[in-house]
Amino acid sequence: MISGEGDTQGSVTPFTAETAEAVLREACQGAGLNPGGAELLRLGSNAVYRLSSAPVIVRIARDPDSLPELERAVRVARWLAEHDFPATRVLPGVQQPLVVGGRMVTYWESAQDREEYATLTELADLLRRLHWLEEPQSLGLPYFDPMSKVQASLGELDGVADDDRAFLEERAEKLGKEYDRLDFVLPFGMIHGDASIGNILRHRNGQAILSDLDGFTLAPREWDLIQTAIFYDRYGWHTRSQYEKFVHHYGFDVMNWPGYKVLGDLRELMMTLWMGHQGAASEKAAEEFARRVADIRSGDERHGWRPF
Repeated sequence: MISGEGDTQGSVTPFTAETAEAVLREACQGAGLNPGGAELLRLGSNAVYRLSSAPVIVRIARDPDSLPELERAVRVARWLAEHDFPATRVLPGVQQPLVVGGRMVTYWESAQDREEYATLTELADLLRRLHWLEEPQSLGLPYFDPMSKVQASLGELDGVADDDRAFLEERAEKLGKEYDRLDFVLPFGMIHGDASIGNILRHRNGQAILSDLDGFTLAPREWDLIQTAIFYDRYGWHTRSQYEKFVHHYGFDVMNWPGYKVLGDLRELMMTLWMGHQGAASEKAAEEFARRVADIRSGDERHGWRPF
């Protein structure tokens, strides 16, 4: 059952645990699944549920305009499966994505019985393998335009002090000009788009797999390396040993590339804006957003930043 196909963004209800659960119930009914006892794993850009009645993950997107992106993610997942690439698999036999109450819903095979992440070494191996693949035109991957994403994120940012908004807008404009002057050295091609330790899971069979396939685009491959680098270098979320193993297995250290600081600053801004969008529903996220803006403004160390 599909509902809300005519809904506009303005008429979609706020994205909370309560409203997401209502979408889950209708989405499961439409797919012939039982939502009873479903576990909410996370609530951010998506509400992610693990069903107790079947080995299924249900993802409900916060963005009501994400249908093209999710249609692409489903195509990518099926193409990766055809190439036996270790990644999350869409649930077969179900119409995807489903539009429920103005929200976009996708269904995935559950890879885990409990949440467990793989290692940075395995992430490097999978990224190296992914970057060797040549994607077909049928996937319809877009070119990655970071500045359009930043501008859209700024435009949708609510509840921010005027001086903070002005600072973020000025920083975005400055970084946009610097980004246009970057000389990338890795080949241009298919990237995961959000390659970090949080998106490499340990399958119940022991295999490391990539998850969150929504961000597949065409871009310089440096984008798939920058998060691991700044997680180590700026925030201390990885150890030196972990990062060195990541570099050894991938075969390139983005920190030695002259454009590292600019790309790191831009990814950091995107991460901060994402945190700002979570602030309306989470006091902790609002506090983290304020901390990040203050540290970027002052140039202070980022080792007090917390991962979300």
